[in-house]
Amino acid sequence: MNARSTTICVLLCGTALTLTLPAAAQDSFTLDPVFLAKSKREVLTDTATAETVVDEEEIEDRQAATIAELVDSVPGVTLINGTTPQGSGINIRGFGANSTYGSDQKVAIQVDGANVGSEELYRIGTQLFTDPELYKEVTVIRGMAGTFEYGSGIVGGLVRLDSKDASDFTGGEPGVKLRQTLQYGSNGNAWVSSTILAWQPTERLEFLGNYTYRSQDVQQDGSGDDIGTDGFDLPSWLVKGKYTFGAGDAQSVSLSFSDTSSDEKDVPYDTFGTSAGAFGNVDRKTRSRTAILEYRLDPADNPLLNLTATLSYADQEIDSEGVSGQTGGLAALVNADHRYETTKLTVKNRAQFDAGAFGHDLRTGVELIRKERRDAASAPGGTDERLALFAVDDMTVGGLTLTPALRYETQRIGGAAYDDYENDALMGGISARYAFGNGWAVFGSAAYTENLPIIDDLGTPAYMTQSEKARSYEIGLSYDRTGVFRDGDDFAVKANLYHTEIRDITSYTTSTMIPITDARLKGLELEAAYSLSDGYYADVNANVARGKNRTPGNKGDWEGTPADQLRLTMGRKWDDRFDLSWEVVHDARMDRASNPTPSSTVHNLRATWRPDRGMFEGTEIRVGLENAFDLDYTPHLATRPAPGRTVKLTLARSF
Repeated sequence: MNARSTTICVLLCGTALTLTLPAAAQDSFTLDPVFLAKSKREVLTDTATAETVVDEEEIEDRQAATIAELVDSVPGVTLINGTTPQGSGINIRGFGANSTYGSDQKVAIQVDGANVGSEELYRIGTQLFTDPELYKEVTVIRGMAGTFEYGSGIVGGLVRLDSKDASDFTGGEPGVKLRQTLQYGSNGNAWVSSTILAWQPTERLEFLGNYTYRSQDVQQDGSGDDIGTDGFDLPSWLVKGKYTFGAGDAQSVSLSFSDTSSDEKDVPYDTFGTSAGAFGNVDRKTRSRTAILEYRLDPADNPLLNLTATLSYADQEIDSEGVSGQTGGLAALVNADHRYETTKLTVKNRAQFDAGAFGHDLRTGVELIRKERRDAASAPGGTDERLALFAVDDMTVGGLTLTPALRYETQRIGGAAYDDYENDALMGGISARYAFGNGWAVFGSAAYTENLPIIDDLGTPAYMTQSEKARSYEIGLSYDRTGVFRDGDDFAVKANLYHTEIRDITSYTTSTMIPITDARLKGLELEAAYSLSDGYYADVNANVARGKNRTPGNKGDWEGTPADQLRLTMGRKWDDRFDLSWEVVHDARMDRASNPTPSSTVHNLRATWRPDRGMFEGTEIRVGLENAFDLDYTPHLATRPAPGRTVKLTLARSF
């Protein structure tokens, strides 16, 4: 971080504090703790699924530049880079993004139910191309259990993003609300402006508009060296409307559209690298658009009917033109224009009823999915059409919950220059949880899924009738009680052991181009939260993973295995007015890979202040200090060094 950036950030911090302190002093502002026990993040101990929710408060607290940075604190989640939209990806339990592709189709990304992201584009990471300011909640499901109502082939896990609604700002009352957010980051001279306009003409009709512009220059690592050769400009916008109607407001229709784009000039084709390298430079335009139309029917007097019909359209376009005089096969690669269009209709019903000794929470549904991929010089084009049926039932009696899940999916895939193929698969699993009534619970699951062939493999006929098959087993325990060590405290912990095996792999080869067909991943994930009634809190996340390539005659370490990690956050809250925290992230040395990485320990400090009186009531001031000791390190699985010390300042105001 250079001296100019440091000076600017210090001046901004001082200005913000100067603006708010007079009002605070005038009203005798004090930071007396209140009796509120709440950690940064809730540990979901009431489910057998390995699930973590990052809510809006935590999204704002993390001041993330990308979606990836919102979920990197979830155990089992590892970023492939992550600080820029291009060249970043998410790895969950050893699957997902890697140093070659932005996706391996084993980690699903959904925005308001729409399937987003690309297939296996060489050296291009694309599945995270949207702005975190557009979303109010991110749900991460790790592993297969809990994913069968969302898709097939989800071996690593699922990331679901929910966009903001007008009623989140108006409180459901008629009126107009405006929220303006400004953010500055010292490393890379990063600026963000996000404007939200929420309007409710009536209690039943609401509209929201959001425009966010994000700009960042080249960042520096802990040694002061540039990370890559280019920054980015990222304009994003979202419009959304909802109308509620019918007896008892049982019905609603909503429509939303979001658009994020980027225009890069003379940048490396290889988005995972830090220089032009062997591929040279390109001009690249990227655009991601998502449209969702949703109808809901939920009559209060009929527990058997809670119907949702969602029609979504996701369009991702990447146009590239080489500017380094590339020739031959390299020219075909760098001049390829890619486009994915995915249309999906999901009709799902939730029925709650009693049958025999069990209470049932049954979700059933049908999905129609059509993915179209443009033919490119470096990759085949075609269509992938699917029909899926699914059923998931939470069956509860006493402290026992059993959840059987089934999904059947049939596929027709082909292209103008290729044959047509038909495939189908039956997959599913069962999970169980037993609560003892004293805070303790045990849980476990067994699941099986198949990843059907993808358009990218149309040129390899042997792969077009071969699905990737995976199974997993999980077991764990949880504890959640108040008043454990003293009156008013709150303690929750959840530990989960998993074992995943995958065979008939078509997504990976070794560095010498030998196909990898079998793999095994196993690990331990831990989440814990402890808080006191006087505002002190501590959160702990841990992840330990081991992976093996089990291909006959080619056994070795699984290169996607993340480093063991321990994350500790300690802090104190004074009501909703002030929150101060210190986060320590330790990654153990990783030598079970062809590219070992040393251990690293990174410190992050965060503070949020919300004046609750005087002329600055409604203003929010956030200050973050990331990589506080300017450590020079490259996280395991990443292809670029991590940013060095970064100071972030965010000012937000609702009107």
